[in-house]
Formats: sequence, structure tokens, C-alpha cells
Amino acid sequence: MSVNEKHCCCGDIREDERIEEVKKIIEELRDVRGRLIPLLHGIQGIYGYLPEEILQYASESLDIPMSEIYGVASFYHFFSLEPKGKHIIRVCMGTACYVKGGQTILNRLSQELNVKAGNTTEDRKFTLEATRCVGACGLAPVITIDDKVYSKVTLDDIGRILDEYIEEEE
Repeated sequence: MSVNEKHCCCGDIREDERIEEVKKIIEELRDVRGRLIPLLHGIQGIYGYLPEEILQYASESLDIPMSEIYGVASFYHFFSLEPKGKHIIRVCMGTACYVKGGQTILNRLSQELNVKAGNTTEDRKFTLEATRCVGACGLAPVITIDDKVYSKVTLDDIGRILDEYIEEEE
């Protein structure tokens, strides 16, 4: 089944203008050595993650086995095979942050959002991730939401921080 005959979580792919962007990327990379990682970056840039039906289309178009695509996509932490939330919350679990309560912060966020680390809330507003050192050890414990850094986070800060993003949606 071609991409033009498939349906995805976003609706009918035939009606999805994003597939035209994917087709352009495929054509640009058709004869490029080492094209798989740029291809995956391009697809994820368009969709926010790597939809299976789009990967299948790319596999067929470029004659790259799905096993190779999944191998690369699952090896690099940057790539996601699942949709991400509108806001990505990353809790630093580097040594300084961990010692100063990073795990406790992660646990509270998990509880407040009703989602385990590595997953996305049902409403797709938030994705919660534990991450390695963010390089702000003197500000531990640190969380980031999208590109904003929150330093010396306490359990009492969690509600206020989340409210900033919840209120933004309303």
C-alpha cells in the first residue's frame, strides 16, 4: 500500500500537505550517501516524530529496509517513534541534579502529569523525559521545558511551573 492510500493518526495522508514536503526531502536525498539520518531528521522536523506509515513510504521510495530505518531511529535518542507533547519537560538526572533531588522532582512531575518518564500525557500537552546532564550543575536541580531553563527547582515550584503552561493553553 502506498503512502497515498494510507491513513494516519492525522487523517488521510493524501490530504496531508506534509507528505509533499517528505517527497521533496526524499528526492533531494535520493543519491546522497549517508542519507538516512538527514531523512529521519527531515521527517521528524515535519511531523514532530517518525510516523510508521511515513517511514514505510520512505523505505519503499529509497529502497532502504525498514529494519535499517528502525535500527537507526531507535538507536539515537533524538528520534521519536511516538508523538511528543506540545511541551517537552526534561528533568536533569546528572550527578549534581540527582544528588540535589532530581529524582524527587521527576517523581512529582510524573505524579502531577499522570505520566511516566519517557511518555506523553493523553492530551499531548506534555512529554516528560529524564535526561543526562544539561551542563548547569551550579543551578541544580534543573528542569527544562522546551527551551526555558528552571533552576534550583523545589517540589513547591512544580505546580507554579506547570501552571504557566496550562494557563497558556486556556
